[in-house]
Amino acid sequence: MIEMQKIIDAEKSDLFDVLAYVAYALPPLTREERAAKAKVIISTHFNSKQQVFLDFVLSHYVSVGVEELDRSKLAPLLYLKYHDSMADAVADLGRPEEIGRVFVGFQKFLYQRRAVA
Repeated sequence: MIEMQKIIDAEKSDLFDVLAYVAYALPPLTREERAAKAKVIISTHFNSKQQVFLDFVLSHYVSVGVEELDRSKLAPLLYLKYHDSMADAVADLGRPEEIGRVFVGFQKFLYQRRAVA
């Protein structure tokens, strides 16, 4: 699939976009374009502190790739954002269960074709 990304000039896109291109001839979006579209929707579904954290996550997604959205990356991203203070993360974002729901829940907005309010 990595070779396919190169062939269709979609190296800054997700595997999702490569598959959509192959299956449906949909033009691939870059991770940056996908994140920008998702931010619009995220702003209506999450509070301001959650949005700040999700913007941080999205910046990592854009620069590194989709692997930054893996559940195993949540704790390292929290430590990085909150300077090794999980207490600060909990104070800003809520209980660990809520933080997990926010982290997983926003990801569906990355792959929606239309903005849904």
